[in-house]
Amino acid sequence: MGSKAASVLGRHLRSATATATAHRPDSPLAVKELTTTILNHVRLGRLPKAISILFSSATPLPFSIYAHLFRICASSKAIIETRKLESHLVTFNPDPPVFLLNRAIESYGRCNYVNDAEELFDEMPSRDGGSWNAMLTAYARNGRAEDALDLFAAMNGEGVSASEVTFANVLASCGNESDLALSRQVHSLIVKYGFSGNVILESSIVDVYGKCGAMIDARRMFDEIEYPNVVSWNVIVRRYLEMGEGNEAVKIFARLLKLNVKPMNYTVSNAILACSSFGGLREGVQIHGFCCKINMELDGVVSNTLIDMYAKCGDLESARTIFDLPFSKNVISYTSMVSACAISGRMSEARELFDEMPERTVISWNVMLTGYTRTSDWEKALEFLILMRRSTRNVDHVTLGLFLNICAAIPDMNLGKQVHGYAYRHGFCSNVFVGNALLDMYGKCGNLIGARNWFYTMSHSRDEVSWNVLLTSFARRGMSEQAMLVFSEMLGEARPSKFTFGTMLAACANIFALETGKQIHAFMIRHDYDIDIVMTGALVDMYSKCRNIAYATRVFNRTSHKDVILVNSMILGCLNNGMSGCVFDLLDALEEEGVRPDHNTFRGALRACVCDGRVELGAKLFESMSENYYLLPHLEDYECMIELYGENGLMDELEAFLKKLPFEPTTAMLIKVFDFSRKYKWLKLGEWAADRLNELNPSVPFLFQIVDGDIDV
Repeated sequence: MGSKAASVLGRHLRSATATATAHRPDSPLAVKELTTTILNHVRLGRLPKAISILFSSATPLPFSIYAHLFRICASSKAIIETRKLESHLVTFNPDPPVFLLNRAIESYGRCNYVNDAEELFDEMPSRDGGSWNAMLTAYARNGRAEDALDLFAAMNGEGVSASEVTFANVLASCGNESDLALSRQVHSLIVKYGFSGNVILESSIVDVYGKCGAMIDARRMFDEIEYPNVVSWNVIVRRYLEMGEGNEAVKIFARLLKLNVKPMNYTVSNAILACSSFGGLREGVQIHGFCCKINMELDGVVSNTLIDMYAKCGDLESARTIFDLPFSKNVISYTSMVSACAISGRMSEARELFDEMPERTVISWNVMLTGYTRTSDWEKALEFLILMRRSTRNVDHVTLGLFLNICAAIPDMNLGKQVHGYAYRHGFCSNVFVGNALLDMYGKCGNLIGARNWFYTMSHSRDEVSWNVLLTSFARRGMSEQAMLVFSEMLGEARPSKFTFGTMLAACANIFALETGKQIHAFMIRHDYDIDIVMTGALVDMYSKCRNIAYATRVFNRTSHKDVILVNSMILGCLNNGMSGCVFDLLDALEEEGVRPDHNTFRGALRACVCDGRVELGAKLFESMSENYYLLPHLEDYECMIELYGENGLMDELEAFLKKLPFEPTTAMLIKVFDFSRKYKWLKLGEWAADRLNELNPSVPFLFQIVDGDIDV
């Protein structure tokens, strides 16, 4: 009996001991149970629940589990769970391993909470290369390139060896800062540390040189890559495209195809975009054929780019054919097709497509609205805006900018002020695009005080465009002196563009400010601005209107390439400065250059013929307009011919010319004919002109009489 009691008591004691052991927080069984529970929640997608269970537990987990959970928090961008996990780790592990703290820094960086990553990095009792790389990655991923470069300098100062990851992040930061000099130094270090031949780093070097605008260096580095991968090809094609060298991007893509490399869909898309940039329809069609060959035509990225390329190259039918392919229709392809129709001015078709879209984004609405503004259909644009406000709350800075453009074009300042109030309430006023649109609206609506006040309110957010808009607003209203004052202020804050100089030269011409115009010209030369054919025309116009035809001629003669607009400006300058004889030399130069004259050229030439009495040449030029250049003469050209014959007393020729008029003569023409008839006593023609004047305006009769063979009014 006693032994049986003892065995029962022993059994109970052993059971109690086992239970106590099992429920100790750090016992293997408790750790296993907690780990299983947490991982089951993670597998079911319940990460917050899993971390909450861990956070409320006093049981430390194996380091591998912490590492696994940090990776999941990072991929899910779960900042709260990352903080809980780090807190639990450091609470129940007084000296956590460095690799786990590195995983925590990585997770903070992926969650876009760099300050948390910085705090943990600074508090680490010891760091390894992975710690520095994790912090560098966090900076680079979150656009804090300057901090990343400073950290790299500190890393070098402490003698920590850089790895491939280090250099990849530093190169990305150099590219974001467009720091070419530092990029070259980092490139040298990569060579020094023996990482030459690493295709990932070499591709990154190509990328950073491209971002810094050094395409010669980028191309040289690309050509040095022994075995470029698909990423390498994508980088060089993309950088050529972004630098405006579409032809070169297409050539690189062709070289890729010759080497039988299968490109990524993004590389194909970039090559198609490159074709769009220079109107390369033939090259685009060839790339389209390649896409069909490798079954990439139905790829969403590629098909949308093909639609855009065909539309920009004027082949809307091919764009529609791709759009109508099976499985091609989605919100992006719909938006691309609507944009294509809008760009081509086919707004009815664009609207039909827009109305049948199964879903719309703010971009879809903006594309349609842009089409209405591009075609200046302001009434439909306003109706569409009302529909948009009723249908969606999705409004971005582009929408507001377009709305303000409509207010400026109508013009309707009260509506513009309402948009201004909406932008202020919803935090859009700090956006420079919206700010400039507001500035333009106030200027075009004639509220120059409002424009000036808003310009100063923009303060640090204003840019070069802001200055140009304000300058143009004053110049458009004939307030050239105020435009000059704004320009002088601008020089202390922003670098003027060629558009700025064009506005300022026009302002100088309006108030005959020759000295200021000369100073602007000198400023452009001193600062190595490209004085292209447009700027040359502005200079010629300014000097001509300021009565300095010698300077205008000098600027004109120094231009190697001359177009019809520039020649017309020079012709007008000669006429306004009493140098009509020079016009005929300009006509000869125009013919030598192979430039086709337009209506303005002939009008200037006919005016010169009137001034110099060159009747025969004038008649020849007039006939040449329609016979040789297929230009129908305008009303002003007929008036010039009447004046040419009349001023030189050739009344027979004048009478014959009037009989051939393809329309009824205007009042101004008839008055001129009457005056010439009276001057040269051409009675019959004078009577005819007077009778026609009376027919045109019977309520106010034109009274005349013939006295002693003269016409008297």
